[in-house]
Amino acid sequence: MKRVAINGFGRIGRAFFRLGFGNPDIEIVAINDPFFKLDMARYLLMHDSVYGKYGKTVDVVEGGLRVDGKTIPFLAEREPDQLPWGKMNVDLVVEATGVFRAYSGPKGASRHIQAGAKRVLLSVPSSGEGAEKIPQIVYGVNHKTIADQDIVSAASCTTNSLVPVMYVLEKEFDIAHAFLSTIHGYTADQQLVDGMGSSLTRSRAAAINIVPTSTGAASAAAKVIPSLAGRMHGIAFRVPVPTGSVSDVTLEMNQTVTAEEVNAVLKRYADNELAGVLKVSSDPLVSTDIIGESHPSIVDLTQTTVVDGTMLKVVAFYDNEWGYTNQLLRVALQL
Repeated sequence: MKRVAINGFGRIGRAFFRLGFGNPDIEIVAINDPFFKLDMARYLLMHDSVYGKYGKTVDVVEGGLRVDGKTIPFLAEREPDQLPWGKMNVDLVVEATGVFRAYSGPKGASRHIQAGAKRVLLSVPSSGEGAEKIPQIVYGVNHKTIADQDIVSAASCTTNSLVPVMYVLEKEFDIAHAFLSTIHGYTADQQLVDGMGSSLTRSRAAAINIVPTSTGAASAAAKVIPSLAGRMHGIAFRVPVPTGSVSDVTLEMNQTVTAEEVNAVLKRYADNELAGVLKVSSDPLVSTDIIGESHPSIVDLTQTTVVDGTMLKVVAFYDNEWGYTNQLLRVALQL
């Protein structure tokens, strides 16, 4: 059984706990988040505005949380290299703060290795010092390439939505170029009212605006599928929903295609090679339909469109929290 610690108890950290606790192949042995008091950690684990009440008993005890009778230490250390991972015999740290996404340096996930953890799994794409050493993994597409790397990234929610679709299309058809527009639920780095933000547009009120912003999903997709390098770009629009997002992909093809043949190929992969990762729907979808969906990429077949034979549009929905965290857990189990 793999001994797992969670660093960061925000949306993804708590979702990972809900999914991972009780899994027969992992044991969650610690949580670290210096910004949480125990009563708040318990409350937010128990009560989720999107996914509802947690179906387990959670109590605050000295130094941690007791979940269904099991006590889990809750730490409050800001510096990853000061955490007691060696003493706790931690096999894997799920790095869910969004901060320690580099390989080395002050923001380096390797600081967990210095603290005694055997491996680290990032819940964000790697960036910063030494980031090129960290492979971007989308379970179902390139997870079998994982070797003995000590730090691995599960990429982003949008990358996990985009890559299964692009994997199929790149393998089965002749793509010239592609452009991604992701219509994405707001996230914790946005503002409830206008105020200081990580970018000019993200400083605007998230709940009443469509907010154009950047996405690294297209470039990250090329790290998973190298043949796409230089042929994809993308933009994001943050919209006033708490979760439930869409990858809208427009492709210029080097061959003539039809919507029917594209849909047939996507369905074939969803039923076979990418089962559990790619899903298709013959019914039209809206964003609330996929809240709590474990598949990271759900293609709405009714939206597949072809213009003049060579311009193709494919639309894939995804729960940017729950669907992604399921992928995170799958990669964790693979390590």
